[in-house]
Amino acid sequence: MSNFLTQFTEDIKNNLPGYIAVTVTEVSSGVCYVSNSVKQDFDPEIASAFNLEVVKAKYSAIKALGLEATIQDIIITLDSQIHIIDVSENAEYFIYLAVDSAKANLGMTRALLKKYKKDIIKDLA
Repeated sequence: MSNFLTQFTEDIKNNLPGYIAVTVTEVSSGVCYVSNSVKQDFDPEIASAFNLEVVKAKYSAIKALGLEATIQDIIITLDSQIHIIDVSENAEYFIYLAVDSAKANLGMTRALLKKYKKDIIKDLA
């Protein structure tokens, strides 16, 4: 794993209250560049693979509607978790993040994720 991805994972784990899991995935190939989870029964790579389909479906919907828009993020709220799919500006990668909704603050989580995203997307380019 690249040093910047290792650092990204550590920063996310250490600075996001309620952290459960994170991945960085390439949209075109589905290749997961990094994955981590603090729960043994939560496979972030499987979650990322299914969420890739969510991203592709949303892009298909945008195209079908004739919108000139890009995806910033997709937020899925479950009864006990928040899942954020944060797509890079160039739509080549996405970060998938799962947090415990009882411990996380959505606004702070999104703000920190955007901060970290800028650094890793720059390094992946």
